[in-house]
Amino acid sequence: MNGLTQAREKMADAGVAAEAIEVFSHYYEQLASGATGLIGEETIRPLTDPDRLADVQISDADQQAAFAKTVIIKLNGGLGTSMGMEQAKSLLPVRGDKTFLDMIVGQVLAARKQYDVPLPLILMDSFRTRDDTLAALQPYPELAVDGLPQDFLQNREPKLLSSDLTPVEWPADPSLEWCPPGHGDLYTALLASGVLKSLLDAGYRYASVSNSDNLGAAPSPEIAGWFAASGAPYAAELCRRTKADLKGGHLAIRKSDGQLILRDTAQTPPEEMDYFTDQDRHPFFHTNNLWFDLEALHRTLVERKGVLGLPLIKNVKTVDPSDSSSPEVIQIESAMGAAIEVFPGATAIVVGRERFLPVKTTNDLLLLRSDAYRVTEDGRIEAVGTVPLIDLDSRYFKKIAGFDAHFPAGVPSLTEADSLTVRGDWTFGSGVRVVGAAELSDDGTPQTVSDGSTIGPTA
Repeated sequence: MNGLTQAREKMADAGVAAEAIEVFSHYYEQLASGATGLIGEETIRPLTDPDRLADVQISDADQQAAFAKTVIIKLNGGLGTSMGMEQAKSLLPVRGDKTFLDMIVGQVLAARKQYDVPLPLILMDSFRTRDDTLAALQPYPELAVDGLPQDFLQNREPKLLSSDLTPVEWPADPSLEWCPPGHGDLYTALLASGVLKSLLDAGYRYASVSNSDNLGAAPSPEIAGWFAASGAPYAAELCRRTKADLKGGHLAIRKSDGQLILRDTAQTPPEEMDYFTDQDRHPFFHTNNLWFDLEALHRTLVERKGVLGLPLIKNVKTVDPSDSSSPEVIQIESAMGAAIEVFPGATAIVVGRERFLPVKTTNDLLLLRSDAYRVTEDGRIEAVGTVPLIDLDSRYFKKIAGFDAHFPAGVPSLTEADSLTVRGDWTFGSGVRVVGAAELSDDGTPQTVSDGSTIGPTA
């Protein structure tokens, strides 16, 4: 029995949707044939002049009409494992005792009231995040929209042994034999769950999709109006690159057919990373905030029998991520933003940096918890001034438990800071203020920033 047959049987026995099994099989065959998913620089042209939201003029009536047909979808399958979490990352407190999820709900409810639209919020959960998330939504009974679910499940697939592409077996923790198929699974999961059909039957036309850890991607009637007026089947939000954005994927134009495509780090040949990170050559990065026409998506999925055919991402890991000596496995993944190449006429728009505030590390979390940002009446997050650069010692601050232990009285004031670099085991007291380019050095012993201190070169 070959690896694909074993994998298909394992997925069927676990109750994985038939559509997801076919998508997995599509990628497995590519992987077995030696596909790498790499996109060479010689095959693309940089995208240098996309539309800009700052130039868009859409009437209030047209914005409201498009917004009334829009659904908000948030990717909520992540556990925040890189920060030492074991539950949905969206349940992490970010402003006082309010979590990402609380903030997202607040943004949606405020937009509904302000623009008099139904604006459903639907989460794509994983089997690891669903129960905790749905429990956290119980205090918001007004969030539900008649006839629509509050979430749908991301699919799962077997991890494959690198040595022979058979499904790995790991009796010590059988759950580690499975992985999510990347967020490119969004489209398959929407179809297989029946949510796509339910949205269309209820009269919705447009979807606004973003990560649950990006509170900058608040509901936007302006972008909804632009997208509807564009007539495009699909669009991506972009931001102008800075030196801090060298890892983010970018859009480019495929030379062979002029189609917009997405290229991520994992799809770039290692010897061509200089091109990938050149902010002048590829001046915009992909925010993972997406818009698509639900009718166009349904039509395309039906035509392709549920397989969009997104580019393969081959992710090499160990079966137990916490044990580097455990067997090497391949996770077959795809990126949801890569769907841009499936839709002729797809487009992109450059938005302000305020729509891209992801929390990938505790450096980001420190900023979002601090007074460097404020929350507007409608729940949006906005910078108070120039956002400082944060670099915390990963030995002590990388995991959320360690991070919280080092800020027992709350995070310091950052409104006067240009940067904060912490080296060593520093615990912060209450009322600490950071000024200018501040740095704390490591003397090899635990140290404390006393209550009411000001740190920085002018302190």
